[in-house]
Amino acid sequence: MLKPGQPVPDLDLPLTIDARFELSKQSPDAFTMLVFYRGKHCPICKSYLQELGGRLDDFTQRGVNVFSISMDEADRAQVAHEEWETHDLPIAHSLNEETARKWGLYISEKRADSDEPDKFSEPGLFLIKPDMTLHFAVVQNAPFTRPSLDELIKGIDHTLNNGYPTRGTLT
Repeated sequence: MLKPGQPVPDLDLPLTIDARFELSKQSPDAFTMLVFYRGKHCPICKSYLQELGGRLDDFTQRGVNVFSISMDEADRAQVAHEEWETHDLPIAHSLNEETARKWGLYISEKRADSDEPDKFSEPGLFLIKPDMTLHFAVVQNAPFTRPSLDELIKGIDHTLNNGYPTRGTLT
């Protein structure tokens, strides 16, 4: 389990734009936001990432670098990149199960007769400070009830405007 205020595991993953995402090389003014999603098979993920992609400016204006990440292989991630209306949302892929578990993500297996991959991570959303410590985390074992982007933006604003500390550090 990741602990708020403590360092998070580094990530080095390919992006669908033929580039790489390296968490340790991010230098946001405020946070790096990681949105782990289930994969191209998930219609709820599609809706959430489309909403998030349409609101990227709301986050970047606040100094937040946003990335979406899945365990999908490159071809499945490319479908999400090309067919979903995610605007300029960076889509990282090929997260392995071991790393997903280090992030505390729940892992599910394919349902019979579904388009799901054999194994995939369930959703998670993390705000990482520039020093690579965890500020905020939401981990889910099912795709329902994602964090409201409006509420998340309000929380980021409150944190940045009031020096609100990382909570849950006694975990």
